Amino acid sequence: MANATNVLAQGIEINGSIKFSNDMIIDGKVDGKIESEKGKVTIGENAQITGDVKAGEVKMYGKVEGTIESDRCELKPKSELKGDIKTKSLAMEEGAILSGSTQIG
Repeated sequence: MANATNVLAQGIEINGSIKFSNDMIIDGKVDGKIESEKGKVTIGENAQITGDVKAGEVKMYGKVEGTIESDRCELKPKSELKGDIKTKSLAMEEGAILSGSTQIG
């Protein structure tokens, strides 16, 4: 179970912070901070997150309202971020929406 992936499925709602150490897939609704030192978080197409996201890698398909801080961030088509990004590496695909500032490096 050392490298297990945590899953927050569609239809699940959490009010509060989430901390994890491995990988996490979120496809539900989160109102709170999501945090991992080095883990990877995938924000699914159905995900709605209100709060800051901090992880080693963030891959976004859904919606986030908050700040993203990561070593690597990918905004996929149809993803929507209302907030700022602080990352070492940013990949933004056509169709992604970013309403905020970016700090890369």
